[in-house]
Amino acid sequence: MKHQALNKNHRAEELKVKIQKASGAFIYDAEDEPSDEYAHFYFLGNHEGREVVYDAVLYTLRLQHESELFEIAEHKAAEQFPEYKKIQYEEDENGNLKPLDDLEERIGLYMAEVMMELEEEGSVKVKEHVDIDLNNEVGVGLDIGLNIDKLSPKIIESFIHDFNRDQLKLDDTLYTFETQTPDNKD
Repeated sequence: MKHQALNKNHRAEELKVKIQKASGAFIYDAEDEPSDEYAHFYFLGNHEGREVVYDAVLYTLRLQHESELFEIAEHKAAEQFPEYKKIQYEEDENGNLKPLDDLEERIGLYMAEVMMELEEEGSVKVKEHVDIDLNNEVGVGLDIGLNIDKLSPKIIESFIHDFNRDQLKLDDTLYTFETQTPDNKD
């Protein structure tokens, strides 16, 4: 246990130095590719009177909504199909996706129907939030959902600025979204 604490502190110190050398207020996690809707990054701030490294994951509410729809559909599929296992997409020698077997296809269709039903009913609602995890691998963990269309370094910088100055204002409105498909994607 003592060894884990030393590794955790060493990793936090390494990150602190990297953040201080960075041109902005944060650095991205090297192993987690950021996208328009998701970013894993580190920044410095204070927690309970001491400087800490924040290990933050920030995502759009749209992504959270789709993720929650999928989780519920996956749970219902596991109940409906006792032989359910996560669908594994495999590629053939040409890099094309291999067709799913009959069971995987039935499960996939069932999950899609469940997700559409939940979406039509507006059963899943999400709101802006910042959840703090004090038992994080490195520093203090933050799980952040914001009602934004697109994530950018500027939005991350703005979040850090407001968060560190205790000026962050979260919207309590509950939101629901329509799943994006290739033909209705913005």
